[in-house]
Amino acid sequence: MNVKNLALLLAACAANSATAAAPFDQQSAFSKPQQMIDIGGRKLNLHCSGSGPVTVVFDSPSTDAGWSWVGVQPEIAKRTRACVYDRAGLGFSDPSPREGVSGNAVEDLHALLGKAGIAPPYVMVGNSYGGANVQLYAYRYPAEVKGLVLVEPQHEDETRRLDAASQGKLKQVYAQQKEMEKACAAQAEKGFQPGSDELKNCIGDVPDGFGPELAKAYLGVVSSAKHWRAAVSEDFNFDQGGDQLRAARRSFGDMPVLVLTRGVSPFAVPGKPQSALNKAFENENRKMHKEIAALSKRGSERVVPGAGHIIQAEKPQAVVKAINEVLDKVR
Repeated sequence: MNVKNLALLLAACAANSATAAAPFDQQSAFSKPQQMIDIGGRKLNLHCSGSGPVTVVFDSPSTDAGWSWVGVQPEIAKRTRACVYDRAGLGFSDPSPREGVSGNAVEDLHALLGKAGIAPPYVMVGNSYGGANVQLYAYRYPAEVKGLVLVEPQHEDETRRLDAASQGKLKQVYAQQKEMEKACAAQAEKGFQPGSDELKNCIGDVPDGFGPELAKAYLGVVSSAKHWRAAVSEDFNFDQGGDQLRAARRSFGDMPVLVLTRGVSPFAVPGKPQSALNKAFENENRKMHKEIAALSKRGSERVVPGAGHIIQAEKPQAVVKAINEVLDKVR
């Protein structure tokens, strides 16, 4: 895949990250640190609101922060306690001396909830890489987790299986993406110049729906060297996290598990018919999601029409509905 095709793919992915507008007063809490909880010599940013007997805990996609859930968390907080956090080095959280591996993120989250006094039971919600993290959390701390909502979740074998479905193109994209990330991280250490091509290529546009306060906070964070160190660490250790999830994999028993699958492919080219290769890729993605749901006696999977990979951004009400369904089953 050449650089032009990579740019088309990345542009499609960026389009899928558009955020459905949330009221600006709801966005304010996502624009600054809230509770900075010391988990042992470093602090993680935690934002909780609402109250209830069950706490919904959100984990974000790879390299993203708690603001990924700005259109969802405030709605869930109307019903019960809802908590978002920033993983180490991302958002407003301090960096970690450890690699950005899923197992380390799970240990951090467990320590964070304990130190903050956020007692179980939990319903955990995760998108993409965050979806792998909450699965691993449920396996490691089964007494704490009573339900899962998995939004386009990572499967432990997804790189191998999706690369095969794309006839080797996915790994080509990943390799080029890593080269771009390394270049962006190096530039972040030097500092991005306002209006520069490097800033445009590495940061891109502010997600749609972010108001002025959140947009300013977002740009300040994602242009920092701290952010890029953490982002590179997460992306470059993606397969190691898959190994950890594979080693832990077993039945979820009768825990309510709801898996949401995108209706719009990030490989789709606007205005062009879907290719056979694209169909194979999307079919394999959904097959993995169905396999995860089938690990629970009360598991189900559904497609969210019109949504790309970051479903909580494009169709937040679909995620709110799914969480409420799982909460109903937990209670």
